[in-house]
Amino acid sequence: MTASPRSVVHARPPRGAVGRIRGGDRAEDLEGFLEDAAHYPGGHARGIWFPSNEAEVATVVRGASRLLVIGAQSSLTGGATPFGDVLLSTARMDAITAWTRTSVVVQPGVVLSTLLAEVAARGLYYPPAPTYDGATVGGTVATNAAGAATFKYGTTRRWIEALTVVLANGDVLDLHRGECIADADGTFTIVTTDGTTHRLELPSYRLPDVPKVSSGYHVAPGMDLMDLFIGSEGTLGIVTSIELRLLAHPVAWFVGFVPVRDDDGVLRLVEALRTESQRTWADADPKGIDVAAIEYMDHRCIELLREDKADERVGVTLPPDTGTGVLFQAELDPATTTDAAYEELARAGDPTLDTALVRLCRVLQRHGVLEATIPALPGELARRQALFALREAVPAAVNRRIGEAQRTIDPTISKSGGDVIVPFPRLREALGRYRATLDRLGLDYAIWGHISDGNLHPNVLPRSSEEMRRAREAQLEIGTIAIELGGCPMSEHGTGRNAVKQLLLERLYGSAGLAAMRRVKRVLDPAGILAPGVMLPDPSSA
Repeated sequence: MTASPRSVVHARPPRGAVGRIRGGDRAEDLEGFLEDAAHYPGGHARGIWFPSNEAEVATVVRGASRLLVIGAQSSLTGGATPFGDVLLSTARMDAITAWTRTSVVVQPGVVLSTLLAEVAARGLYYPPAPTYDGATVGGTVATNAAGAATFKYGTTRRWIEALTVVLANGDVLDLHRGECIADADGTFTIVTTDGTTHRLELPSYRLPDVPKVSSGYHVAPGMDLMDLFIGSEGTLGIVTSIELRLLAHPVAWFVGFVPVRDDDGVLRLVEALRTESQRTWADADPKGIDVAAIEYMDHRCIELLREDKADERVGVTLPPDTGTGVLFQAELDPATTTDAAYEELARAGDPTLDTALVRLCRVLQRHGVLEATIPALPGELARRQALFALREAVPAAVNRRIGEAQRTIDPTISKSGGDVIVPFPRLREALGRYRATLDRLGLDYAIWGHISDGNLHPNVLPRSSEEMRRAREAQLEIGTIAIELGGCPMSEHGTGRNAVKQLLLERLYGSAGLAAMRRVKRVLDPAGILAPGVMLPDPSSA
């Protein structure tokens, strides 16, 4: 079949001057870069380089036999831990290069907190930012990161308008959404600067029908070539520029932490909030409930917060009978002030008053949790940040205990966290089966996550090497349960170097699917230079 013009893309030479690229291979150069947030032991690297432009990136790529791109190294799957690679840090590529009223162009090393502050200062909004704002934008592209508001706004992929990508041979692709689309048979044609034509055939597997998937290479009928690079974990190319779409209006947030007695109460409340919000979007009802995100913390999460006195530290007092909790983020009319919101709350029982805030309060009232809800109204930024800090204190508590176990019990202990998503109607069954698996294996665990998406993070707190073995067994079973229920075992954080997730990737797509992924990689990276061992097992280590 002859390639259509829209499925063909021509590479160009890299732009920019190549100066003396910072970096080196001494121990002091590498200190602090041999481990990511997953705390995988044994990280080692051949050197590290800090290019400042596209041409310097291409120079580093052409001189490496194994290359791993790193940003904030906030990976939770070991994907940013080097094992004999040369490291390419994006730290010096941290400029915001262009603005419009609906978009921003950034380099990959821009930290999310910086971007979000600049976006907010212009009265704009970037919805898919993940909850950890210390990540880099490049990292969120590499993992197709998803934030709390995925329920309403989708993942990072939906908000990317253009990418510039340096390929493994040093050539560069400029990709703009809608310009390079796969043929009917699922192929692209890439013409490199030496005139060689490369035919790239997409895998034929189907992605799970859930809001977010970080398992393998993205495929879809008539898909855009840039979507292949988004979520590819740096295995197909190095992103050097990103254009992000923005919303040209601010958001007035009503954020609330809701203490709930048990999981049954949580699931009934979440289902009601989801249903009401979806009705609002379908009807474009200006007075409708508009919840963008709902996050969940189970009973062990609450115990960890109390053990660490995190609630006292952030100034949020949890009621004594709190068994579980949800944190919701609801959008109100942008013109809503703090005083106006307080007035509406005071009149929530008035049947003549009908606003989005009042409707939300009435749902909380029907579920018996309105009085216990800890609110942060529009304009109450410090209180909202305190509620978010309470949420972030949970994974921090787990990570701290993992680190302590590494130091005092066994250095081979590492983080064992799942990232599973199922269609929301199957969530009740999934949660019950996750708990049954972890309880049967006698493990200490905490479960939290973006419950409005059906996306949960079962995390084990292992206390020995034997518990590490059982934790891996549990995560394999939990991921398999998600697959059986029509979901995905890697929702947000990709495959990384996690052996369990690599096994789950094969269970999800089969050996034929993995073979198709390898063929894609060979077209774009025939020597296997980029991120070896990330996403797919490293052939050199077999």
